Amino acid sequence: MRLRVALNSPVDQSNTSGANAFIQNWLNNREHVLDSLLSNLDGMAYCCLCDEHWTMLFVSDGCYDLTGYKVEELLNNDKVSFQEITLEEDRQGVRDLVEIAMESRQRFEVEYRILNASGEIRWVMERGTGIFNESGKLEALEGFIQDITINKRFEHDLKQAEQRYRSIFENTVEGIFQTSPDGRYLSANPALAKIYGFESPEDLIASLNDIEHQLYVKSTSRHEFAELMQQQKRVTNFESEIYRADGSTIWISENARAVRDEKGKLLYYEGTVEDITERKNYNELIEYQATHDDLSGLPNRVLLKDRLQQAINHAERTSSQVAVVFVDLDQFKNVNDSMGHHVGDKLLISMAQRLESCVRESDTVARPGGDEFVLVLSDMSGLEALGQTLQRILTKTAEPCIIDDREFVITCSLGISIYPEDGNDSETLLRNADTAMYKAKEAGKNNFQFFTQELNSALIERLELEYSMRQALIHDEFILHYQPKVSFLTQKLTGFEALIRWNSPTHGLIPPTKFIPIAEESSLIESIGSWVMQTACKQAVDLYKQTGIRLPVSINVSPRQFYERQLVSEVEAVLAKTGLPPEYLEIEITEGTLIEQTSKFIDILKNLKSLGVKLAIDDFGTGYSSMGYLKHFPIDNLKIDRSFVWELEQDSANQAILKAIVSLGQNLGLNVIAEGVETELQRDFLISIGCNEMQGYLYSKPIPFNQIVAHVNSIHALV
Repeated sequence: MRLRVALNSPVDQSNTSGANAFIQNWLNNREHVLDSLLSNLDGMAYCCLCDEHWTMLFVSDGCYDLTGYKVEELLNNDKVSFQEITLEEDRQGVRDLVEIAMESRQRFEVEYRILNASGEIRWVMERGTGIFNESGKLEALEGFIQDITINKRFEHDLKQAEQRYRSIFENTVEGIFQTSPDGRYLSANPALAKIYGFESPEDLIASLNDIEHQLYVKSTSRHEFAELMQQQKRVTNFESEIYRADGSTIWISENARAVRDEKGKLLYYEGTVEDITERKNYNELIEYQATHDDLSGLPNRVLLKDRLQQAINHAERTSSQVAVVFVDLDQFKNVNDSMGHHVGDKLLISMAQRLESCVRESDTVARPGGDEFVLVLSDMSGLEALGQTLQRILTKTAEPCIIDDREFVITCSLGISIYPEDGNDSETLLRNADTAMYKAKEAGKNNFQFFTQELNSALIERLELEYSMRQALIHDEFILHYQPKVSFLTQKLTGFEALIRWNSPTHGLIPPTKFIPIAEESSLIESIGSWVMQTACKQAVDLYKQTGIRLPVSINVSPRQFYERQLVSEVEAVLAKTGLPPEYLEIEITEGTLIEQTSKFIDILKNLKSLGVKLAIDDFGTGYSSMGYLKHFPIDNLKIDRSFVWELEQDSANQAILKAIVSLGQNLGLNVIAEGVETELQRDFLISIGCNEMQGYLYSKPIPFNQIVAHVNSIHALV
């Protein structure tokens, strides 16, 4: 062994002479110092020949603890050679590695096993180098051998643990994963790949690099997962629906934890995944069976009460109404008793389907039991719409039903209660609807009855009126009255407005305020509007034939007719059919028509204008605040709503509004017409502010066509 000491090491000049003396003394006793150092090391220093037996020339005292042999027993192979105590299967490998290192004059490091004196196998690590003479020939080896048995045992245990974990990782039926915080898979086991529908974990990792959008059906699931992890440090039984590789979906449950470094920085998430689709489907089936009727598939009594309570809660928040309709099949018991339950069940299924077809998707059709059904109609849009739904139900259920080649006709009796008028809770509403249903039975079946008598009367009247209107179109019961329009400046007749009247043989002359709202809530307004247009144009031509004077006629077009029909092509066809020059037809659109679809509104106006007809905004000032849009509208006339004219004498504010509207119209080059002029004071004020025309009882109320002909002839005779 060589002990090299830095004899020329720099020494701080400030040190005392005592330090120099210590160094010199240490150098003089370096052999003693070397022995002291070597005896304190855990291991054996050595110098040996590179012969067949690794003959030891020097070994330190640590050899006994390492090998169980004393120094003198190893030196010169006195009792045993180091070659002999090296485990036989390791000997050649050690010699090969040392020889390779010596050929390149490099240090070597090798691990191998020895058999100590007590017969125990120990792992050692040897580090060494060669000793070469001046001619470069290898003379010996020197180095240090250390016992690493404990380390090797730890490595062995660790490797076994890794193998056990790898076996679990590879073979468990649960999916195991590690994912990065930004949503990429870092590792996955074969079970997870199988659950997700991939061929291998490598395919899964390569394919899924955006978990939030690629994996979860609900895009917010990954965010919810991360939030739970942030709050609770782990996620337990996190259920979500995910996409498999083929696009199908399954339900999974995840258990995971966050892994952080020593500074608390999030490194990744790791956890397990279980496919719970079968359990989820089973639970859903159990829940479905608990809340739905086995025969019809409709909600049962349990779910009905829940849906009704939800509808009540919503109605309370939105100040709306809910209708509860109790439906009882009138002749079902007779059919069921005479034809058997097989036919009765099919009949109930058919009726369930018919009832569902009569209501909206947002409504509920339930079967509490027997031949009774309950409908929950939320967000009611009015009594008229409800009446139409009820009429649909009566009509639909009464249609023939073919079962086993037999025809059955079943009617139903309906009882209706309304929230909040007829009750504030589900039990009360159901009970009152049931009571009303028995009233319908007593009234002869195949009809409906409200729990509140006043609603019965009102709705029945409206339904009768709607039916009568349909008959009126067939039997030509509608007529037109015309109200003249007069110029303030010349006092001459400038045209007429066509106003519909209903001459009912049952009810007499019915004003439009009573039947037009009902017509607008149904499809009748389109048919009535078409009739008005054709009749007004034809009578305008007849007026010219009978008087020799052409006067414009204006007709009103409802919002529904304006947007939902092919209005432009219809106007063009009517003008062609009647022969009325387009400049003698004026289309009046109420200001409220503009509330929605402004761009579409303008397009339709332009298309109408291209036909050559006149255009007017009716009831201006009470509907949509459209003053800013007027400059974009290709209109000719602006008609001031009659409410401003009627109250101008009592309300100075109306006078200011009238002045503003007239001034606006004049600045835009529009002809301004005031409706509802009934007094001379109103007329004089309108003249004073520059209004162009008037229409009202001061000049004439609406009159039939024959009186218009006589009136125009009389004016013509005076001229």
